[in-house]
Amino acid sequence: MKQQAIYELSIISIGTLNEIRQKEPFTVFFSNLSKTIETLMLHLGTNGWETKRVNYTAVYRSMLEKGKFGIDYDFEGAKMFRVQITKRVLNPIITSLGIEEKPKARKVK
Repeated sequence: MKQQAIYELSIISIGTLNEIRQKEPFTVFFSNLSKTIETLMLHLGTNGWETKRVNYTAVYRSMLEKGKFGIDYDFEGAKMFRVQITKRVLNPIITSLGIEEKPKARKVK
């Protein structure tokens, strides 16, 4: 099977506001990094959040160095949510699963 990378975009509520109003993390998957970033920037901009800190180069470099990209958003000193993009692999190479080779039977004389 062919391996394929997908990108997991998660919006995670953090900070003191999350203690008052519990929210589950929102997660969506994309097959293309540029589409992931475009969608994120569209929704951040639509809802009035700053989009300058998110760009393709910053995300790509962070993915190479750390394997993920994360940025926290706050409002007047209170943390609101964290954006996290993580690369996942579909159809990973299957190894022997820790199963050893069957030993050969002894020949009886």
